[in-house]
Amino acid sequence: IKGGDYTIQEAIYAITGNKNLAIRTIENHLLLYMPESLSAPKSVSVTPDSIQTYFSIEGSLQDQYTHEPIAFGSVGIGEAAIGTITNQNGEFRLKLPDSLRLSKVRFSHIGYLPQEIDSRELIDKHTVLSLEPKVISIQEVIVRLTNPKRLLQEMLDKRRSNYSQHPIYLTTFYREGVERKKGLVGLTEAVFKVYKASYHKSGIYSCLVLDLMKQLPEFLDPSPDSPYTYAHTDITVVDDRLANVISFEQRKSINEPLYRGQIYIDMENNALLRVDFEVNPQYIEQAAGMFVERKSRNLRITPQKVAYTVSYKQWNGTYYINHIRGDLHFKIKKRRQLFNTNILHTWFEMVTCKIDTANVNRFSRIESLPTRTVFSDTHFNYDEGFWGDFNVILPEDKLNEAISRITSKIEETNY
Repeated sequence: IKGGDYTIQEAIYAITGNKNLAIRTIENHLLLYMPESLSAPKSVSVTPDSIQTYFSIEGSLQDQYTHEPIAFGSVGIGEAAIGTITNQNGEFRLKLPDSLRLSKVRFSHIGYLPQEIDSRELIDKHTVLSLEPKVISIQEVIVRLTNPKRLLQEMLDKRRSNYSQHPIYLTTFYREGVERKKGLVGLTEAVFKVYKASYHKSGIYSCLVLDLMKQLPEFLDPSPDSPYTYAHTDITVVDDRLANVISFEQRKSINEPLYRGQIYIDMENNALLRVDFEVNPQYIEQAAGMFVERKSRNLRITPQKVAYTVSYKQWNGTYYINHIRGDLHFKIKKRRQLFNTNILHTWFEMVTCKIDTANVNRFSRIESLPTRTVFSDTHFNYDEGFWGDFNVILPEDKLNEAISRITSKIEETNY
């Protein structure tokens, strides 16, 4: 276009050559769209190279012998750093660019032998895949007395070599929900592009506060004055690699709410692969102040169970955060009412869908979301096609049913 002074509207019209466009401001963005009366489709000439096309594979993951669904199993293409996880029903859907049609899709979960299948064999069908539990035979390991604290220290000593020492971008899918009386009353989904600093610098708070290798929790500190005791309790397999299982719990002499759980450490390279932990049930009711910031004076809120899962996955020899899940259960009772008690379950999870290591720079302030932002749902009609070609965690059966109920209720009240 010719040089000169333009208003935003004039510039858009000049660039697009279309003065029928409507322009709407949404925060720091301009939304361009055709008014309804003018939005009849027109033929547009587009070269094939200018469009990124995708194909999808979907199915479910189950145990080979019990046929029970495998929840939170990993599904992805390792060399492309693209993937997702199965939901609690073991179901998955993975969308991939056409350039990966000749790739192998890898399915794995802790305690199972991983499986790889050509992506071409999975297209346009619903595939039920069975993973075989991995039985560790005595010939595979050298039986010796294992010091769990030594394993933890070796894991920390290898932290710099196993985890990224350079900033990266993580494209992640995040969702959270609130359930009351076993019914969903709130649901939020989002996609974050996360600027992740290296593991020897301070970093993101928010949902990534559970990146345990970024912000080491007390139970990963094997120092002599640690409030925890440790035991080597098992050997299992994670992504076809043997892993030591370290169980931990607070010392008997400590009478405050700390954690207990299991730590999975790769036997060969000492990388932290996964941690399952929860607030000690013996002292859970003392932990209300840790999880409840504000409440009505007429309510008494008591935590019943608080549990987390954090896992890491290897790509090109380096480990990155893969999946984070938190489940918090509360008992809510109105004061001076004997029988009005509700159980509230709030949960959140985030899965890394893509990793980028090239041209990584910090976001400008105007592009950044404050890490302590709290999402709250407004009225909506749930659209299964909204995410397009982005990889998400599929909603479970009960979640799908709840979405329908929420949507119909909103339409009924015109909220």
